[in-house]
Amino acid sequence: MRYISTRGQAPKQSFLQILLGGLAPDGGLYLPETYPQFSAMELAFMRDMDYRQLAFAVLSRLADDIEPDDLKALIDQTYTTETYCHGRKDSDFSQITPVRELEEGLFILELSNGPTLAFKDMAMQLLGNLFEYALDQAGQDINILGATSGDTGSAAEYAMRGKHNVRVFMLSPEHGMTRFQQAQMYSLQDANIFNIAVRGVFDDCQDIVKSVSNDLDFKAKYRIGAVNSINWARVAAQVIYYFKAYFAATTGNEQKVSFSVPSGNFGNVCAGHIARMMGLPVHKLIVATNENDVLDEFFRSGVYRPRTAAQTLHTSSPSMDISKASNFERFIADLTGRDAAQVGELWQAVDAGGSFDLKPSGLFAQIQAYAIESGSSSHADRMRTIRMAWEKYGVMIDTHTADGLKVGLEHREAGIPLVCLETALPAKFEDSIREALGVQPERPAGLENLETLPHRVETMNADMTAIQAYIAGHAND
Repeated sequence: MRYISTRGQAPKQSFLQILLGGLAPDGGLYLPETYPQFSAMELAFMRDMDYRQLAFAVLSRLADDIEPDDLKALIDQTYTTETYCHGRKDSDFSQITPVRELEEGLFILELSNGPTLAFKDMAMQLLGNLFEYALDQAGQDINILGATSGDTGSAAEYAMRGKHNVRVFMLSPEHGMTRFQQAQMYSLQDANIFNIAVRGVFDDCQDIVKSVSNDLDFKAKYRIGAVNSINWARVAAQVIYYFKAYFAATTGNEQKVSFSVPSGNFGNVCAGHIARMMGLPVHKLIVATNENDVLDEFFRSGVYRPRTAAQTLHTSSPSMDISKASNFERFIADLTGRDAAQVGELWQAVDAGGSFDLKPSGLFAQIQAYAIESGSSSHADRMRTIRMAWEKYGVMIDTHTADGLKVGLEHREAGIPLVCLETALPAKFEDSIREALGVQPERPAGLENLETLPHRVETMNADMTAIQAYIAGHAND
């Protein structure tokens, strides 16, 4: 399997070659030359697989430069009940990602039983083991630079803490995350973890990460890698749980399933798109946004119009407070038939602070035929949805999952199972849960006094030069 850049100006590489690099040298994102296909016979065989077996079936097609025995060992090391056992007491942890049926044909895919209580753990724990494996193979070390709006940062840091040959520099907005989210990251005292609170919003952090990654001399000198969902391995690992959920929600491969996905950076729903491209019988992908509704606007109008940092709103589902969806470029590349020149032209406009409209080219009509729908949710909507889920189903959900459930129900079709992807446990968003339900969400054992732990964080302006200097000063610590 060889990987190419969405912008077409980078050499083809293998999975291990792109694993440590993040962005392609031309500023694009890596995609496989062609998606491997699962036949109906293969899907039937996969139906009874456990999570580890499914992970090997999917990843062995995408990472064929890792020896099969090594890949199996990495998967077995990652997906254990010891790692994914921090969530609800009534979850079946042996499933790794249990599917909870709310009523006939309506499901929640539990993705938040990992160490940081968020869906990002599902891919990030594997990524940590893959990085260590690849670095040992190459005899190298790496400085990971990432940006987070809430959950990616802590998931990356918990996956990489203590890993040899790895240092993590994580940018997060000074304000906008919950106290729990901040404490999860800033309380880590591991010597290889560096937290930088940026005076700005998530998009400022993400822009700095992209700019540093595009500084090829700096990137090479300081061995800069990425764990955000711009990293292909992150998205590839997320594809696995779409297969797992599909088999749990159906009884035969003649059935189709719709997925509703809370969406900010488009990485999670991009994994669903890739699963469909690989042969999974997906009926519809439903993109759920909050008040930062750039993606909803696009799927309704064909116009992709990122907001400025000043226009990005702070909401009660803060992990989705994003107005530039990095993974969206992968989806558009597939939509254009891998027309790298067209993708480059579209993103030249975006990178310059502009927008693009796909209606004149006819591409928007292709999207409508492809069956991706969308919707947005407000604070009042998510409060109502949290109350509804609690009162009707006896299930407590977080604010982002509420956005997904609210929008998913708006697009639900009779006879088609609907799986809503969970984002995080309610404990991470206590203020909103108290507002909606008047009760304190239960915290997993060991996290009761998280916010009282001492913090280790550097606060800096949204200045790429200053942040590069900070990285350079600690790159060999």
